[in-house]
Amino acid sequence: MKTMEDYRDHFPIFKHKVYINSCSYAALSNEVEAAFLRYLKDRHELGADWVNWCERLEKVRTLFAKLLTAKVDEIAVTASASASLSAVSSSLDFSSPRKKIVTTDLAFPTEAHAWHALKKNGAEVVHVKEKDGMIDMAELDRLVDDKTLLVAVPLVCYRNGALADIPKIRDIARKNGAMILVDAYQGVGAVPINATEWGVDFIVGGSLKYLLSTAGVGFLYVREGLISQSNPTQTGWFAQEDIHAMLIHDNIPANSARRFEQGTPAVPNLYAAEAGLKLILEVGVEKIRKYVAVLNEHLKQGVLKIGGKLMSPADPDQHGAMITVASTDQYALVARLAERNIVASCRDGNLRLSAHFYNNIQDIDVVLKALEDNKNLLA
Repeated sequence: MKTMEDYRDHFPIFKHKVYINSCSYAALSNEVEAAFLRYLKDRHELGADWVNWCERLEKVRTLFAKLLTAKVDEIAVTASASASLSAVSSSLDFSSPRKKIVTTDLAFPTEAHAWHALKKNGAEVVHVKEKDGMIDMAELDRLVDDKTLLVAVPLVCYRNGALADIPKIRDIARKNGAMILVDAYQGVGAVPINATEWGVDFIVGGSLKYLLSTAGVGFLYVREGLISQSNPTQTGWFAQEDIHAMLIHDNIPANSARRFEQGTPAVPNLYAAEAGLKLILEVGVEKIRKYVAVLNEHLKQGVLKIGGKLMSPADPDQHGAMITVASTDQYALVARLAERNIVASCRDGNLRLSAHFYNNIQDIDVVLKALEDNKNLLA
C-alpha cells in the first residue's frame, strides 16, 4: 500500500521547492503532465478525434460524480466555476415573489458577481456578515425568508479557510422554501463531499486546486429533482439532448445536468482533469482530510509559538485545508518565503498556507522557520 510519502515522489517540484499553495493551484504530478503529453501525441497521430474526446468528457463526468457521491446525470462538466454559476444564474426565474438571493461576505468574488448581475432581472441581493471569521448563522436565519429564491455559500472561504456547516445552512434554506448553492472550489479534493447526504440543489467547483489538474475544467452538480424544472438560457451545443443532431431551429436541452453545459469543452484539459481526479480518488479524500489535519495542527501550534496570529478558525472541524496567518505586509511575506523556495500565496492581508497529501511535516517545519525569521512581517 502506498504511503503519502510515496505519492510525494509523483510531484517533481518538491525536488527544489516547498510547495504549500494548493488553495491557488495544485502542484503538477507526473500523471497530469503525462496526460497533457498524451493529448499532444493524439493530436499528432489522429488529428481531430471527436469520438475519443466525447468519451473522455463522459469519463470526467463519471469521476466527478464519484468524487461528489452523486449520480452521473446530476453532473455538468463546464469550463470553470464561473461558467457553472452563469448557467445556474441564467436558469433562475424572478417572475414569482421569490426574488431574494442571500450570499455571504465570505463569498469568492465571482460568486457574488453572478448574483449582483441579476439585479437587472429584479433580483434583490443581500449579504450575510461574518462573525469571528465564520458565516453569522443567526443573521443568515434572519435574512432567509419566504421571499428568498436562493441561498449561496462557500464550503471553504478563500480568504481565511473557514469551513461552512452545510447541513445547518441547508436546513435554514429549506424551512423557508429556498434553494441552496454551495461553492465548493476551496474544499473539493481536500474535504469530503457527499451531495446525496447534503441534499443541496447546486454545487460548483473546478479542477485546478486540490483536484491536481488545471484551469479550463469545472463542474456543476444539480440535484436530480431540480433538473427538469431548470431551463438555463446560458447554453450551447453540448447542452442539447443530442449534440450531434446539429439542430438550429429549436433548443432541446438534455434531460440531465448536461443542459447546463455550453460549447466545445477544453479538450486538452479533460485529459489533465481525468488524470488528476483518478489520483485523488486513488488516495481518497477522507484519508487526505485526516492526513492534512495533522500537518495543520503542527502548523497552527508552531505559528502561535512564534507569536503569529491565526486568522483561520482554531477548531480543525471549522476550517478546510488552508490555514491563514495575519501579516503586516502580505506581499512582502510571500516574497520572503519565495526567496527560501517556499511557494505560498496571500489574500485580504493574510498569508495563505495550504497543505495537501503531497506535503509532510518537514515542509511545515521549513515554513515555520521562515516565518520565525521574518517575524517583523507577522501581525
